[in-house]
Amino acid sequence: MKTKFFYTKLKGSILLTMALIISVTSCEDYLEEQPSTLIDSDYIFTTEEGLKSGVVSLYKFERDRYDNGTEDFMGSVLMSSRSDLAFSRSGYTGLMGRYERGISSVDYGSTLASTLFWKHFYNMTNKATAIINAADAIDGVDEDVRKKVLAEAKYFRAHSYFYLYRMYNNIFVTTETVTVENAFDVVNDSSTEEEIFALINSDLDYAIENLDWIDTFGRVTKGTAKHVKAKVAMWQGDWTEAKTQALDVIEGPDSPHSLVSSTADVFAGDRNNSESLFVIQSQDDVLGGGSTTMMNANYVAQFFQISGVDYNNEQGGRGFARILPNLYLLNLLAEDPNDTRDDNTYFRLKFYYTSGDRIGEEVDNYEPITDLNNPSSTYASYYQRMHPCCIKFAQEDGNEASYLIRGNITVYRLAETYLIAAEAIMRSSGDPLPYINAVRERAGAAPVTSVTQQTILDERARELAFEGQRWFTLKRMGQDVIDFQITNYAGDGEYFPANLGSKDPRENWQSHFINWPIAQRDLDLLGPDYPQNLGYE
Repeated sequence: MKTKFFYTKLKGSILLTMALIISVTSCEDYLEEQPSTLIDSDYIFTTEEGLKSGVVSLYKFERDRYDNGTEDFMGSVLMSSRSDLAFSRSGYTGLMGRYERGISSVDYGSTLASTLFWKHFYNMTNKATAIINAADAIDGVDEDVRKKVLAEAKYFRAHSYFYLYRMYNNIFVTTETVTVENAFDVVNDSSTEEEIFALINSDLDYAIENLDWIDTFGRVTKGTAKHVKAKVAMWQGDWTEAKTQALDVIEGPDSPHSLVSSTADVFAGDRNNSESLFVIQSQDDVLGGGSTTMMNANYVAQFFQISGVDYNNEQGGRGFARILPNLYLLNLLAEDPNDTRDDNTYFRLKFYYTSGDRIGEEVDNYEPITDLNNPSSTYASYYQRMHPCCIKFAQEDGNEASYLIRGNITVYRLAETYLIAAEAIMRSSGDPLPYINAVRERAGAAPVTSVTQQTILDERARELAFEGQRWFTLKRMGQDVIDFQITNYAGDGEYFPANLGSKDPRENWQSHFINWPIAQRDLDLLGPDYPQNLGYE
């Protein structure tokens, strides 16, 4: 029987020197990239090969969110800390996840978010727009190449604006290329919701029309664009459109995608499987193959600090336990004793001795709290060294002695498309059960017999936790939903010992945190009447 857990404007700032265009030796299964050491902006925007290289640079920008050593890296981790599913134990992610930072326009958390999100995604939209406008204007380009370049660039522009809108709400969108002449023009107001979604949907429609279902791994495809279009439709409350796009990816006659057979296969190997819709590629010993990442280290417990337990990939790799699954998530996973998602596939619950006299036995050095009136003196060590953890980003052949590993990272996958379909059908017409139960039954869990909003929320938690989607799901479902989920479930509430000096995110939460504050340094580059999000004035 499975254990139940009780513990028991910006425009000025986005003018950048053309990023070094990454290059990769041609490989059948990887994104082919062009050499760049002598490439300049004139080449990029006036030649066919330059346009193709420029599009590759967009993939480089996207990968920066995951690669260690880039200033954008922590953005991929930070969003997992701000949800109802995580306990944010330490580091700056802890402060942000507990709503101690990132809660005003001038604190360091908002300044950090300015780099990780606001500037990062505006840099991407600016570069994508420059490529789009150049591809539309220059002569002599093969029409198939032109369409492919435009489709990929428009996908990335839509993806970036969509991310910004979901975080900040008061954003501005443009189809104008930033030039020397207009770089310091002041943006005086945010775009309307209609303007934002009109551009996002127009870009995605073009991408869907002109991308192929199958491309080299690492490229966005028709399935990627349709998946994102379905997500956008959900934000607009267009359930019919969301259902149409999701079902075409799931069961359309030309779709190559299918769920892998078990949860153990989802994040195994290079993650380039039939379920994958977009995977960040990383390859050893290749120029342009990407840098190492610390994503896994943020999520995995420091079990190797326990005597008799070596750091090893079999138990998740070397980590420092900054963001951990909380009681709420662990109890959701424990509801069905046959659910495999916490059987060392998505989450690891137990650790084992690897040396000494107790090899193979379960580690029992520290105990969780069973009596709130008598907390264990080793409880903090339990959280740090033995707490269940997310292993979705672990690497089977990673460097066991290092927090830094190199591995592919799944961004979008078909299981979420199934859950989008289930929710869209629930909110419109049809039978959602086959789609939510396909995900449950793949995990060995019993099928549900009815679907409500809470059913969807709970299943998305079990399947997609720590993949960067939860915050946006709560926000999309509305103020009442995010208020309830955060104030009732975020962190671990009374089970986390006060003597660690941490604040309770449930108590710190305020309703206006549903939108992130626009950092003052970004507002200073905008017009004097540009609106800050409500609650931060």
